[in-house]
Amino acid sequence: MLTTLSIRNVVLIEALDLDFSAGLGVLTGETGAGKSILLDALGLVLGDRADSGLVRAGEDQASVTATFEFARLPDPLRAALAEAEVDLEPGEPLILKRRVRADGGSKAFVNDQPVGVALLRELAPALVELHGQHDDRGLVNPRGHRVLLDRYAGGDVAGVEAAWREWRAAEDALATARAALEQASADRDLLLAHLAELTALAPVEGEEEELAGARADMQKGERLSGDLAELQHLWAGSDSALATLRAAARRLDRIAGEHPLLAEALEALDRSVIEASEAEDRLARAAEALSHDPAQLDRIETRLFDLRAAARKHHCTVDDLPRVARELRAQLDAIEGGEAGLAELEDAARAAGAAYRALAEALSVKRREAAGRLDAAVAAELAPLKLDAAKFRTSVTALPEERWGPVGSDAVEFLISTNPGADFAPLAKIASGGELSRFILALKVALAEQGGAATVIFDEIDRGVGGAVASAIGERLARLATNNGTGGGQLLAVTHSPQVAARGSQHYMIAKSSEGTVTRTSVVLLDAAGRQEEIARMLSGAEVTAEARAQADRLLEGV
Repeated sequence: MLTTLSIRNVVLIEALDLDFSAGLGVLTGETGAGKSILLDALGLVLGDRADSGLVRAGEDQASVTATFEFARLPDPLRAALAEAEVDLEPGEPLILKRRVRADGGSKAFVNDQPVGVALLRELAPALVELHGQHDDRGLVNPRGHRVLLDRYAGGDVAGVEAAWREWRAAEDALATARAALEQASADRDLLLAHLAELTALAPVEGEEEELAGARADMQKGERLSGDLAELQHLWAGSDSALATLRAAARRLDRIAGEHPLLAEALEALDRSVIEASEAEDRLARAAEALSHDPAQLDRIETRLFDLRAAARKHHCTVDDLPRVARELRAQLDAIEGGEAGLAELEDAARAAGAAYRALAEALSVKRREAAGRLDAAVAAELAPLKLDAAKFRTSVTALPEERWGPVGSDAVEFLISTNPGADFAPLAKIASGGELSRFILALKVALAEQGGAATVIFDEIDRGVGGAVASAIGERLARLATNNGTGGGQLLAVTHSPQVAARGSQHYMIAKSSEGTVTRTSVVLLDAAGRQEEIARMLSGAEVTAEARAQADRLLEGV
């Protein structure tokens, strides 16, 4: 709830520090005293547009600081602060500050940390709910009506939301699978053609390197064929060098025993024969390895061309072609098995949809039942508020399936009819300013809302009424202040009615004073004697009479 409000140099307010507590606080004062300035200052710190006209004449800047304290920080505030990376320790107050310069620039702070004004606007709905003569927020806005009805009904909105997420996830998975299957089916013929080509080609990992080596050897053999033939001719026949060496060795062998040098010469000649024989053997093997077979070379080159063309086609290396063939087979297998998987996903989506529909329908039943109870509760509040000719209706309308969502399948809106036989229409389009505020009061009392804004403000809800109606308004404001929020509610009412003012647990008097050309607005928290005097003034006007003071005492004692 709002605990302190500090205002500096805002229009007629030079310096003002106010303390607030739980319960009903009333603000009174003569017309033109500056009550609207107080609300404008509060609006400024809650993110309203910064207007340089708010800066007090002659000053460079204006500032407003509001402090809120909570027994437990509401979830919307915690989430917004966490997203903005603003740290708030448990039990620590939330302090909002806004500065506006005379040139129109402004700065915003949350617990002394600079923030964007958008964060103040995001925090505002959970902090302050303002209902005034031209209210277009809060209960007037139909976007919040469903939330209020669901809270009143106690329906399983969380369960519906979880079921909706599961249904959407199942439908998304089904749609993805269908799209993939349709795309794969469209590519089936191409996959089959590619797989047939690779199957016929039968590529083997490492084959390219082996074929390239064989081709290189054949190309070398073609180039060296003349030299190899001539060398083989030199080693072949009876007149070859090797044949001559062997003949010489046989003749020397017959005479080697005649002298040691002949024996040594024979050993050297034998070694030469052995080396020459080895050379002859290697030459023959090299000729065989480098043999040039034009038909075989053509087959090798054709195979290499086919393998490399397939690799380019599939954007891979030749060694990757076996893997590509396996992947193509897997894709075709997936297509063949996709129908069965698709059927399973369809069953899952149908089951999730049925679960959502069941929960959404149960929630709709709860809403309709609660709508009837709420209509009756609001109707009971209308007559005492001088709205006995009016009627209130909670409209729960089934939405077409394409508009279903995580909060169910209904649209909820509060409607009113202000005259017998008149059509029902939205609150803001039918009710006048005073009627609208009283309708909102009746609705909030009927809802006995828990967990709404930390502070609720009614601006001149009693405009144009008096007597018993004003007394009924005051009684309901006090009751609402007790029920609103967790851990004790807080409601502030700007009022001209002594019956409403008498119900306040805190009473603030707003006054305007002038010293020469300087005009100031001040706000004073009244004690018991001050309350009696202010309520007597509200009863009697400019001159406070003894009878007015007596009547003020009776009003104060009556509460």
